[in-house]
Amino acid sequence: MKNSIAIVLLLFTVTFSSAQVRKWTLQECVEYAVENNLTIEQFELDLENAQIDRSDALGDMLPNLNGSMSASSNTGFSINPTNNLPTNSTAFNVNAGFSSNVTLFDGLRNINRLNRAKMNAIANQYRLDNLKDDIRLNVANAYLQVVSNKEQLKTFKAQYAVTEQDMKRTKELVESGVLPRGDLLEIEATAANQEQQIINGESLVLISRVNLAQLLQITDYENFDIAEEQFDIPPSDILKNSPKVIFDKAMSFRNDIKFSESNVELAEQDLKIAKGAYLPTLSGFFQYGTRYSDVTQIPDGNGVPYTPNFTDQLWIFDGISYGAQLNVPIFNGWSARNNVKRSKISLDKARLQFEQDKLDLENTIQQAYVDVNTFEKAYIAAEKTLEARRLSYEYAKERYDVGLMNAFDFSQAQSRVENAQANVIRTKYDYIFRLKILEFYFGIPISLN
Repeated sequence: MKNSIAIVLLLFTVTFSSAQVRKWTLQECVEYAVENNLTIEQFELDLENAQIDRSDALGDMLPNLNGSMSASSNTGFSINPTNNLPTNSTAFNVNAGFSSNVTLFDGLRNINRLNRAKMNAIANQYRLDNLKDDIRLNVANAYLQVVSNKEQLKTFKAQYAVTEQDMKRTKELVESGVLPRGDLLEIEATAANQEQQIINGESLVLISRVNLAQLLQITDYENFDIAEEQFDIPPSDILKNSPKVIFDKAMSFRNDIKFSESNVELAEQDLKIAKGAYLPTLSGFFQYGTRYSDVTQIPDGNGVPYTPNFTDQLWIFDGISYGAQLNVPIFNGWSARNNVKRSKISLDKARLQFEQDKLDLENTIQQAYVDVNTFEKAYIAAEKTLEARRLSYEYAKERYDVGLMNAFDFSQAQSRVENAQANVIRTKYDYIFRLKILEFYFGIPISLN
């Protein structure tokens, strides 16, 4: 009974643990990384800031409105606010009003600042989208590395299973005196080497899974794994396009290029803003004010002085003023001129960087195009090598089984097959990833279907 309960508990534990491990597909990994990356969240905050800057620039073009009110009490010598004459008494005074100012012309700097704020918001969106593109590529590469390592581990285990059968058969032949004991030792050495390969393969799978989890910013490494799936070489017509065609297509949609180009436009706006300091500034103002004082004396209809009440004084002593102000820059210590020079230098740097980014993109596409051709040939050559190694191994096995080949030569033939299988897996996923990179520059989303 106790043994039955223990078995049930063990099965429940294994089932529960297995249920906890989520098997992630490539698409799920890419989407999760884009949604949860900390750097992306920081860039999104930068984008929010850029949108606030746009609101600031628009607000600078609108009139402001400010209200004010003060209350004070004076005892002793003071100036009577009614007649501006000195007096020696206790007085309670209230002043209130509001004012408004608007910039009518400032060398078009306000308009250029608004345009710059709009461009900056767009530039930050390009920067954010470019980061997402980079993350998609990095996640795809890390994902394929896990798949590649898992396939190699399966190959190592399958090879070890075959060696175990050979070792069992060899042991029987040695015990019956057909083969010398040295052949058994050689097979056992081969098995031990394959066990080491399995241990190394398991380590590589674990490390690559951890690397992928870190890209996704997942810390529960034990319960993180990818879906059990294999990928064949996907059909693609990308090589029907020349590197020049791919480059021209990339120039039309790549976010890194658009971001670099927008930096040039921002620098041009900065230059316009700096040049605006050479021009006059025209502003308008409007003010309204009123006051109250308990020492106010004004004559009534019969010429008798009296103190109006609070509400009456607010209407009696209110007034408005309005006008315009023109400021003409004459000399400002060369600050305006130097700011223009700095803006020109920044514009030249932005243009040079844009040209450099275009060259980098062209070189990257050229290299990606060469890589696709190179890794395709490497994969085809690896498959041919594996086929030849397998035929050689089968021939060696036939000779070994009838005693015409010693265990050392047989293990060498087997080792060459193992190396060829590992090389096929490696070149296969190298080729898939390079193919996806080139397609990505052509505007094809990352997908292994």
